[in-house]
Order: sequence, then structure tokens, then C-alpha cells
Amino acid sequence: MLSVTPPLLLHRNSTLFFFPSFPIRTRPPSPIRISRCSSGLQEAKDADQLGSDELSASSPFPAVKAAKRVVLVRHGQSTWNEEGRIQGSSNFSVLTKKGEAQAQTSRQMLIGDAFDVCFASPLARSKRTAEIIWDTRKEEMIMDFDLREIDLYSFQGLLKHEGKEKFGAAFQKWQVDAPNFSIDDHYPVRELWARARSCWTRILLHESRSVLVVAHNAVNQALLATAIGLGTEYFRTLVQSNCGVSVLDFTPRAEGGPPYICLNRLNQTPSSPIEAGSSGGRKTSKRIILVCHGSTKMNAEPMDMLGVIKAQKIAELLLDLKVNSIVSSPKEASVETAIAISRVQEAADCLGADSVPRSVEMKQMENLDVENILQKSNKNEMEIPPLQPGCLNGFEDRVVEAVWDQSEKAWQSLLEEVADEAAPEKVVVAVGHPALHIALLGRCLNLTKEWLGSFHLDAGSISIIDFPDGPSGRGVIRCINYTAHLGRWSVPITKSTVNDKNI
Repeated sequence: MLSVTPPLLLHRNSTLFFFPSFPIRTRPPSPIRISRCSSGLQEAKDADQLGSDELSASSPFPAVKAAKRVVLVRHGQSTWNEEGRIQGSSNFSVLTKKGEAQAQTSRQMLIGDAFDVCFASPLARSKRTAEIIWDTRKEEMIMDFDLREIDLYSFQGLLKHEGKEKFGAAFQKWQVDAPNFSIDDHYPVRELWARARSCWTRILLHESRSVLVVAHNAVNQALLATAIGLGTEYFRTLVQSNCGVSVLDFTPRAEGGPPYICLNRLNQTPSSPIEAGSSGGRKTSKRIILVCHGSTKMNAEPMDMLGVIKAQKIAELLLDLKVNSIVSSPKEASVETAIAISRVQEAADCLGADSVPRSVEMKQMENLDVENILQKSNKNEMEIPPLQPGCLNGFEDRVVEAVWDQSEKAWQSLLEEVADEAAPEKVVVAVGHPALHIALLGRCLNLTKEWLGSFHLDAGSISIIDFPDGPSGRGVIRCINYTAHLGRWSVPITKSTVNDKNI
């Protein structure tokens, strides 16, 4: 009979280790035998009986007293990442030299940012990443076992080709229908979603305003998805690269209750986000890149100087990617940004990025224009104010509905553009207003207009949607609101743009 340890709270210098009760064994604990004292679902086994809608609709998030920002970071490359071995919640891999370097880059990215606390997975690859990023900070670190990677039971330790050979249909199910994949009498993704919800309770109830969470690919996906109300069917839709940084804002409601939640950015990586990606082992050849025009004044015509600089920075970032076509809103700020991208693309050979000149098709698309809609809601002002996180919640219903309706036409036009069968590889850049791009992200995720306040985009940012199964399949979002290319003009990770006075 297995002995069961009580929950442990171990203090090592300024580090607090939190381990729920679990049987002592070499493989991941069986959730049915675990009483997770902090979980809204008392046994992870309950998750096996729940569908996606039930999981996402389970106990509401606790209220927050003040605006809170949570920064999620995935660990750096590990030895098993490098080998192509399935890690799950095993603890046999460590950071490679590349992984250590990625963590150092993330440390530099966050070095000027203030955090009140760090929650981290105690698995070696994540713990080491957290230690590198946290560096000489004196604030508390909490090692939370519920932040470990997804439990994959018998899959753990196998090379991917071994998984295919040994488990056949089950491995195929894991690749193409992970939410309904089961192994060793468990549904790993459903259990993970339930575990993520329990983590949020502890994170949000902690007396802090700015929180760093360092964990893993799948668990970070679950944290992001459960925060904005997405179910298990969104597993592998919100990409988490090694040391990728994602940001969530939690804002209290005046009437109390669960906070407003906004995904401020997704997967800001140490390396360029335009590198070719894959989903579930499937390479992508079709891609849409959403570029918010460079102007900081949302209806500026022409762009201000800062907007011109941002447009050039965007063009430089995209130089390493062969762009096939650029579509833009007819508004001048969008057109100027599109022209800047086109000029740099066409000079790729002179700039050493290609051996021959590139030919880029340019066109303007009326469906990408929402400035007129937003201007109608702002009759007493000369300019549309810059968008704040979650601010689309504050627009009149008729305005939100008009933006949403416009986005349906724009989304279909973009899918037709990228679906060109004559081009086996197709990259389409769409330049427009942040409000329209937020709605396009919602269309990609098959959401409704009620979700528009759950996303934020800054001027000059890019967001990338890959289609590993082609445009007729589900889009995979590689990054949202990526701004690292803007250098000194990028928005700092922990500098919230939420105005506390209006809360």
C-alpha cells in the first residue's frame, strides 16, 4: 500500500514550496486518489466526466481588490525538448545551453519590471528558468506543484516516433483530438484544465498587483484559456514557445464579483515570432499576419513621426519572411504602413535577405476599415482615443456589433486570399486598426462579439495566425500583440495601461 504524505510547505530562504498531498511514486500521481485541497473540483477525476463547456463554466474566478497583471513564461529549451522526447510531468530533463540563454534573454526582457511574487512549477526545467529570471529579486517565490506540466502517464519518456509505434491509434488521438484523448484511464487535457482553474484561485487571492508565473507549454495554455473562458477544445490553439511571455490583466468590477479579464499579449518570444512553426507536429504553409498600423493616434491621417518609425520597424521584422500579398484598410495610416512593408520586401535582395527581388501584391480592402464605425461613437471628439485593455467593453452595443459584423466580411476575404491553391506557401499581411484585428482574432477562435473585450492590441504590434491544416481548418494563434521589434517604443511587459482611477 502506498503511503501518502501530507501537504508540504517548505521555506528555503525566500522560496515557498507548495506541494499538495499525493502518493509517493515514480510516475505522476493518479488524480482520482488525490485530494487537491485548493481545487474547485475536489478530485481531478471529476474532470474526466466533464465536457469542455462544463469545465469553462465551473466555479467563477475570485474577485480582485485592485487591478492585477499576471505574466506567464514557459521554461527554456530542455534536453528532452531537444531530443523530441515526450516530457509530460516527468522531472528528468534540464535546461540546455540554448534554454539557459533563452531564460537569460527573458530575464533581460523583464529586468526593469517590478513583480510582487513569482509562482513556478517545481520541475527542474521550469524552476531553473524561474531562478534565472528572478535573479537577485528579494520578493517571494512560490513553487506550486499544480503548475507542473500535463500528466501524460505512459507516454512520458518516449520519443515521438516511439509513441506512434507503441500506441498507434491512441497517439494519433493525442495529436488530432487531444481533449478527448485518454490514456491509463485518464483524460489528461480535461484534468489539466481543472488543475489550471485551481491555480488561478491561489494566484488571484494572493496579495499582489504584479505576478510572474513560470511553468510549461500545456499548463500555460490551460491557464490562458481558462482565464478568458475557453474550453479544452482550444488546446494547442494558443501557442507557447520556449521562454515565450504572455500577459493577462485582471480588473475589478465596480459591482464586485469575478474580474474583467483581458489577454494583453500572447507568446512574446526571445527570438523572432515569424520563424516557421508547427502544431501537433504539423508544419504550416499558410499564414495571416495582422499588423496594427503604426500610428499612436487611432485615426491619424497621415501618420505622426512615431507611427512612421513603428511602420519601419514592422517592415524590418518581416524582412526575414517572404510576404506574398499585403492588404490594408484604405485609411492613410494603414496604407502608409503597408507601403513601408512592401518597399522593404521588394528590396530584400539588396538588403541581403534574399537572392532575388521579391514581388509583393498590394491591395486595399474596404472590409478592413472600422475607423468610420468608431468615429460615429465618438461624435464629440476630434480623434478616436488609443485603445486601452478591455476598452471595447465600454463601447455601445451597436458599435461593437457593427465592428463584429464588419470583421466577418474581412475574415472571409482574408481566408480567400490565403487559400490561393496556386501558391502552396502563402503569407498574407493585413494592415488595419487594432479594433478590427481584435475582432479577427475572435473570428479565428470562433468566438462571439461578447469576447471582444478579452483581447488587447497596441499600435505597431503584430499577431500571427497559422493554418497547419489549411485555411479550411482551425487557425493556430502563434502570437498576439507582439511588440518587441519596436525596441525603445515597445510597451513594457508590466506597465499596465489600465487607468486605475477609472476602476
